[in-house]
Amino acid sequence: MVEIVRITNDTEIEGIRLLQKENLKKLISAEEAAKEGFVTAEYSFEFLKQMNTASPSVIAKDGDKVVGYAMVAVKSIYGGHPLLDSLFDETDKLSFNNKPLKETNYVLVGQLCVGKHYRGQGLVQKMYGFFKTELQKEFTYCITDVAQDNPRSIKAHLKTGFEIIHTIGYGGASWDIVLWDWNK
Repeated sequence: MVEIVRITNDTEIEGIRLLQKENLKKLISAEEAAKEGFVTAEYSFEFLKQMNTASPSVIAKDGDKVVGYAMVAVKSIYGGHPLLDSLFDETDKLSFNNKPLKETNYVLVGQLCVGKHYRGQGLVQKMYGFFKTELQKEFTYCITDVAQDNPRSIKAHLKTGFEIIHTIGYGGASWDIVLWDWNK
């Protein structure tokens, strides 16, 4: 049975790193990326540990195996990874409901992934539901970006309650910045 929890130890952090590696766009075929989705950023164990020390990520576990994750990225980790730094920078330039986001309390999803054999079981919504339950007392908005060439991920985010608020280009790709308003 799959359970949704927050990270508690280095073995789980390593589980995230291994699942991330299995789904990196640069390591899978273009056909698989288009059909199944992918992750773009690669994080070292050390950076994952820093992220999870700042605020533990949400994971889906089947026994001791990490089969999904939604990384919590808070502003205190700024400077640790160029892609996350870019997302913080871009988010801070935007407004939502006529208020600059840099003046609000928001949390980023540093990355989301579900293992191949666990897709289609509603784990994205379960992890995001747990994410919201755990973090909505601290944050008003949950924000991430999704590559436009990853339609499976865009669909999952919109189904969860995110809305597209802006589009940016970096790394040779177009990205939708999506926001989930936890006040709704």
